[in-house]
Amino acid sequence: MEPSAHHIPSLEECIALMEQYGMLANIRHHSLVVARLAEQIRAGLCTVVPDRPQADRHLVISGALLHDIAKTPCLGTTCDHAKAGAEICRRQGYPAIAAIVEQHVLLRDFDPDRYAAGHFTAREIVYYADKRVRHNVVVNLDERLEYILDHYGRGNPDRQGLIRENFKKCTTLEYYLFRWLPFAPTELGRF
Repeated sequence: MEPSAHHIPSLEECIALMEQYGMLANIRHHSLVVARLAEQIRAGLCTVVPDRPQADRHLVISGALLHDIAKTPCLGTTCDHAKAGAEICRRQGYPAIAAIVEQHVLLRDFDPDRYAAGHFTAREIVYYADKRVRHNVVVNLDERLEYILDHYGRGNPDRQGLIRENFKKCTTLEYYLFRWLPFAPTELGRF
């Protein structure tokens, strides 16, 4: 069940939160590109299966805009920016956004059977869209994985193994998404 509109921040409220939490310009740009991709995916799903309930447009866009809300405050610390961002969103009164933010790095609610039936939540759409954007450039999953392994794997085989496991979920999600979408993964981001 989607939350009511009053529990989803408006575009203006998202921008105000970005400013309040000092979101760096490059992270803001990344978030804008993720939001555009997420909306392209959501709109594509609505076109193909219009009779099926789809993720709320405002929830997808706001979740994408705020997915890295805690990234700037967490830079240079051991802070988990997904958890910290979720807490910010909860404190602001946006629990549905918090659920998206909390799982944009590691998707816990992974359900291939639901994906096979063409059902995708805002959380999954934002998670996938984020994995397709390196800085502010749309890339394929292999390129994004290489970047994440290099920047976050820290040469630690255990950490790199966890990253690879997470990306297997993303690859599976991509497979199912594009069984339903009216365009190919290579066309994502061509606006």
